[in-house]
Amino acid sequence: MRTLKTLTDGLLFPEGPRWREGKLFFSDMHDRKVKTVDLSGRTGVVCEVPNRPSGLGWLPDGRMLVVSMTDRKLLRLENGSLKEHADLSRLAPYDCNDMVVDAKGRAYVGNFGFDLHKSEKPRSTNLLMAAPDGQVRVVAENLMFPNGTVITPDGKTLIVGESFGARLSAFDIAPDGSLSNQREWAKTTPFVPDGICLDAEGAIWVSGATGSTVIRVKEGGEITEQIKVATDTFACMLGGPDRKTLFVLTAESSDPEQCRNKPTGRIEITEVEVPGAGLP
Repeated sequence: MRTLKTLTDGLLFPEGPRWREGKLFFSDMHDRKVKTVDLSGRTGVVCEVPNRPSGLGWLPDGRMLVVSMTDRKLLRLENGSLKEHADLSRLAPYDCNDMVVDAKGRAYVGNFGFDLHKSEKPRSTNLLMAAPDGQVRVVAENLMFPNGTVITPDGKTLIVGESFGARLSAFDIAPDGSLSNQREWAKTTPFVPDGICLDAEGAIWVSGATGSTVIRVKEGGEITEQIKVATDTFACMLGGPDRKTLFVLTAESSDPEQCRNKPTGRIEITEVEVPGAGLP
């Protein structure tokens, strides 16, 4: 039985983890900050995002991109300040969330599609792609809360977790970044996929947004491992020097008011045998 240990705690709601430059970058969403933590537990603040940060990524030249949720924009960190990179609001019907940025700097961004915290009825939505020049277009439709997203090492396949579809869906990536051949990669029922990460054997670690579990699943749906966690899990990432450290981001709730009143967010870690692969 694999166990987790706490790397850092006292966070409001950690999301969007990305390993880079010897640190884990992540969004403390309800604290409205992008932060870092290293393997010794030392934390730092990268920038403040007034409209709540979520997905993170980097352009080929090293500039960081961050999803600004409630105003539905993609921001670019440049010389210590945030600038608008792309306006997603015309095409994203509700809050934007997770994102993966490919090797060419194309950002694939999901959105809620409905007001999650006011208990609206779930409805399908789209996945957007923001080109490096800031142009935005719809590249997939009829997704049920597109959330964590990965790209395979060859850059040819994108896989996204549909939280309210309880499945991972795959697409072929065309040279121009378009997506096609939508298919079910794996069902995750009864687990609700949130953040995901890919390993070198082609399996995907899945954090379950409504359950205290992280699972490792293969294409077709075989679950090879489950890790029990004390509270709900919202994101995961493989990092560390050899990409064999599994970071699991947890909290008792995703509700903004509850998180502000009771900061239960943690980043927990364990070592695994198969290293991370692909993007992010």
